[in-house]
Amino acid sequence: MPIIRMDELREMSPEKRIEKLEELKTELSKMRTLINAGGSIENPGRIKGLKKAIAKIETVMNQEKV
Repeated sequence: MPIIRMDELREMSPEKRIEKLEELKTELSKMRTLINAGGSIENPGRIKGLKKAIAKIETVMNQEKV
């Protein structure tokens, strides 16, 4: 299940997208910190999903600039 879909991103306002991007980056940072500290996370596949969601948001933002 994707974290966020492309059609949902395109319907969002630019402010909402930026807010969501910051939220996802913060979550990814927390997960990486936990792993680097020697801990284990509940769902390791979540990191991959977070990175993909961040890339999707950045892609939509760059498409709108053009």
